Amino acid sequence: MPLGVAIPAALAALTGAVAAGWGGSVGALNPLLGAGVIVALLIVVRRFTALFWVIVAGWVFICVHEQWASQLPDGLRGEDVVVEAVLLGVTPLGGAERLVLGVEHCHAPDQRPTCRLLQKVRVTAYDGHDYHPGERWRMTLRLRPPGGFANPESFNFEQWLWREGIHATGYVRSEPAPERMAPASFSLRRHALAILDDAPLEERTRRWLAALTLGEGDRLTQDDWVLLNATGTTHLVVISGLHVGLVAGFSLLLARTAARWMSPLNWRMRTWPWWTAAVVAVGYAWLAGLAPPALRAMVMTLVGLWVLSGRHAPSAWQAWWLALALVVLVDPLSLWRPGLWLSFIAVAWLIIIWQGRARPQGVRGWLFALVRSQLLLSPLMAAAVLVAFGRMALAAPLINLVAVPWVSSVMVPLALLGWLFAPVPWVGVGIWWLFEQALTIFYTLLALAVDLWPLWEPDRSLVYPLSAALLLLALSWGLPGIYLWIRAGTALLLASLPWWLSASNTPEGALRVTVHDVGQGQLIELRSANYRLLYDAGPRFSSGFMPLQTLWASDQRFDEVIVSHADSDHAGGIGALVDAHHVTRWYAPLGEDLPVAATPCQRGQAWQQDGVSYRFLWPPAGPTTYSANDRSCVLEVSQGEHRLLITGDVSRDIERRFLQDVDLPVSVLVAGHHGSRTSSGAQFVQHVAPRHVIFSAGRDNPFRHPVDSVVRRFEREHSCLWSTGHDGAVRFWFQKDQPLRIETTRNLPVRAKRC
Repeated sequence: MPLGVAIPAALAALTGAVAAGWGGSVGALNPLLGAGVIVALLIVVRRFTALFWVIVAGWVFICVHEQWASQLPDGLRGEDVVVEAVLLGVTPLGGAERLVLGVEHCHAPDQRPTCRLLQKVRVTAYDGHDYHPGERWRMTLRLRPPGGFANPESFNFEQWLWREGIHATGYVRSEPAPERMAPASFSLRRHALAILDDAPLEERTRRWLAALTLGEGDRLTQDDWVLLNATGTTHLVVISGLHVGLVAGFSLLLARTAARWMSPLNWRMRTWPWWTAAVVAVGYAWLAGLAPPALRAMVMTLVGLWVLSGRHAPSAWQAWWLALALVVLVDPLSLWRPGLWLSFIAVAWLIIIWQGRARPQGVRGWLFALVRSQLLLSPLMAAAVLVAFGRMALAAPLINLVAVPWVSSVMVPLALLGWLFAPVPWVGVGIWWLFEQALTIFYTLLALAVDLWPLWEPDRSLVYPLSAALLLLALSWGLPGIYLWIRAGTALLLASLPWWLSASNTPEGALRVTVHDVGQGQLIELRSANYRLLYDAGPRFSSGFMPLQTLWASDQRFDEVIVSHADSDHAGGIGALVDAHHVTRWYAPLGEDLPVAATPCQRGQAWQQDGVSYRFLWPPAGPTTYSANDRSCVLEVSQGEHRLLITGDVSRDIERRFLQDVDLPVSVLVAGHHGSRTSSGAQFVQHVAPRHVIFSAGRDNPFRHPVDSVVRRFEREHSCLWSTGHDGAVRFWFQKDQPLRIETTRNLPVRAKRC
């Protein structure tokens, strides 16, 4: 294949993006430095074509670098700033609203770093104002740099914020009150959403129409996304090449039909039908908000129209590289979005498996092509999704065999036809009613599939071997000239891989403990070869969000869940456990008001699992008059010479009551009450003298946990201190005759060496 222009353009764009991403990962550099590097390269490189590729790489480099430079300076963390901004998006959030603001002007307090580079922020408003997209507001915000919970093998919210171009998060201050500076100007997109909101349809239908045709994925509920993720059909909902391609294809059909009527002798030579289809594709992507998936779909559709027009058309691979180059040039941050690579990998594989084959003919031929494409595409995409997200929908290949043609041939055309006939009374709504029936069938299919084949989240040690086996399976069956015995062997290898790898996942007698990062709350997972226990369920925020929802795929099984007490920062995630997972037994203090039936935890209860001993040190048996904090379940875990102590929220007075029952030495202590001054008394700390202390507390929490006096108390005992707010989730292993090893999700090499 000739090198051409597309491949160097794509490689230049990728090089610029990777260089900028690496520079940002070690600290945001001055954008002038990037400009200086480009100028130096322009001086050194003298060939014109090479200069052009340097300019392309430099453009992407500067665009990505601008995202690093625009983030809120750490010196403004927790400070009030005044902004004038345009509302880009408004999402209801329980009793509040989530706002995405395009910042036009930002004013920081005196003697503080400037915030003039701030461009886009994501904040929560609790003030009850009536916000609408497109309005201009002046408001006071309490901001912090983009961040999120840091837990192993879970969604990286901080990285998501960065790749979505969010430069700060926070909330709107009620005083001084926000001031609307200008109403929203007319927007065809907002007008279309208003039409949907007034349509006499079910709420589910309206939100799916908004997502499928206008790219309003935020309107889908958490339950919708859980169902789509569990069945591997998320790609069918976003504005993708399917939607833009259908719109462009329909427009091209109408335009070419008109050309045939207008000039029947030479209609094939007319170019304006192709230009019409291209303009319609651009207009539809713009109407859908030009979100990254819609932008990517628009670029790939334009390249596809160019190829199909047959006028100086590049090869399929040149078109693929050209589309990749254009997408990265227009939206450099897309390089860090899994959706980019999933879509381009899928298209590349389709090119490979169909290259050199004749175009299918007739209904039977197209059905065969659909089945063959889906079966050959499924293992490759499963491998990619497994690497990207650590989860896999086992039934995705079978579901997509039905869902892809149903959505593309029935639901999307009905949704778009409804818009075409929306001005005609009752006709558009009638077509959308048919869409509603198709959506009900689609939903029923997905729900049935989830019941039969729930989303599978393999152990982390299995992810890469399974991905490699899936890739090998796809290659052996998709590439020509592969012997049948090799294809059969790869299938058997994939089927047997989980069985012969699972035995080595967790060594017998080993205990893995993870103190998860859930903000100002507590959630601890203890896992051995055949046993899984949770201590506390994490918080539930005022918006209804529970951090526990982000940690695991649905349908997990827990042998025991201990709820230390009923406070919302410890028991807030019970609802998520009940709705999505299976718990064999619950423990909680007697008298706690919980939505589940629980066995009372009481002093002296003990059990063993996989060579690990568990024992409750508190509270005493029977009814008590202690406060909710003081009757927390106190758990001691022993494995060989290692000991873990979790004290819940008990006070210093209660600590003295069970002090003599603690077996010494204590390897790890999860500090009481998140490091509050009401716990971790001097006598308790001196007696226990733990080697490691973990504070389960939120970063920049309003209670200032852990407090300085408690930190100094442990430091005097030479304890090594960890905090989920700064270190992310803290994970450690107990194994007989093996030294204790601790890992943090956020890498802090200085801390690790000191400890």
